[in-house]
Amino acid sequence: MLQCIFLLSDSGEVMLEKQLTGHRVDRSICAWFWEQSVSQPDSLKVLPVIASPTHYLFQIVREGITFLACTQVEMPPLMGIEFLCRVADVLSDYLGGLNEDVIKDNFVIVYELLDEMIDNGFPLTTEPNILRDMIAPPNIVSKMLSVVTGNTSNVSDTLPGATSSCVPWRTTQLKHANNDVYVNLVEEMDAIINSDGVLVKCEIFGVVEVNCHLSGIPDLTLSFANPSILNDVQFHPCVRFRPWESEQILSFVPPDGLFKLMSYRVKKLKNTPVYVKPQISSESGTCRLSVMVGIRNDPGKVVDSLVVQFRLPNSVSSANLTANHGTVNILADKTCSWSIGRIPKDKAPQMSGTLVLEEGIEQLQVKPTFQVGFKIMGVALSGLKLNKLDLKNLPAPAHKGFRAQTEAGQYEVRS
Repeated sequence: MLQCIFLLSDSGEVMLEKQLTGHRVDRSICAWFWEQSVSQPDSLKVLPVIASPTHYLFQIVREGITFLACTQVEMPPLMGIEFLCRVADVLSDYLGGLNEDVIKDNFVIVYELLDEMIDNGFPLTTEPNILRDMIAPPNIVSKMLSVVTGNTSNVSDTLPGATSSCVPWRTTQLKHANNDVYVNLVEEMDAIINSDGVLVKCEIFGVVEVNCHLSGIPDLTLSFANPSILNDVQFHPCVRFRPWESEQILSFVPPDGLFKLMSYRVKKLKNTPVYVKPQISSESGTCRLSVMVGIRNDPGKVVDSLVVQFRLPNSVSSANLTANHGTVNILADKTCSWSIGRIPKDKAPQMSGTLVLEEGIEQLQVKPTFQVGFKIMGVALSGLKLNKLDLKNLPAPAHKGFRAQTEAGQYEVRS
């Protein structure tokens, strides 16, 4: 049972406080949390659950906003973290993003959403479709009416019918002029390559997104050609677990609009689609730097955008870097960004130049780590393949489509 939720800005200011039970949590807990996070940033940033002298704290950070929940009683840690993640997702969807100004400008709506999403410390209504029927999203018309009438509440007077439905994530009596459903595979690759060019870590974190605009109460079945490669799967509440457990098939009644049907992880990957080969040599206070990038031989992969970033060591006083393809920018904080874009077929992009060390330093002691970013459209690098999507209980024929894309997550190349 959660006792209080705080929303903190990136400077530690308490922007919103929502007391959930009769036990009031003092704001001093936020000052304690912020003091600890400033003094020990590396350890606390990776800890979603923190024990204070008086409370257990759950925290997540989204777009610079810290969502902090407190409790003194026994409860599953994942329930607190998952609820904060759902609150952040709903607010981002309602407000079109998250930042300090948006939260302050829509304080009333944020408070009303928290009122409906949690009751006496326990999650209550967390489905976006029901919440949209209960609380109107902010727009210009609603803001003008609130100014004219003086009524700042966006809460509906009637209870949505979906609250009593066996599929509460779906609005009742939906009708669409054009029935269509699209399935997107969105994957993110994390990889670490050491200074010897050996792949230390390579895994995929993926999401199956469904954009559904179907009338009535449709029943969908999605199957994969190779579901055995999936690990750590997580489902939307609409997915029936028994068909997946017995046959590795996703059977579900979908919400309306765009939603995340499933997330997964794939660990058994032996290579990366893009290679980055840095070479650094230094003597007499000057370093020679050369970085070559390219795509591995596979006609099915087309890299739409490629960026290589690294931070110059503190011992470097100046740098002169050029590239035969793309643009090189060095910022004031010594961050170097090489924007390559699409890799040409006739030549391998290369960046080279010299780094001048500070006076008295002969050789570079700390070598930079290169952060690689890329996007590949039309390919799921995990190898996951969609087999078939069946649609039932539809009043009219529907159009369906599939799409895949892969992006770089934490992709590091050490020199």
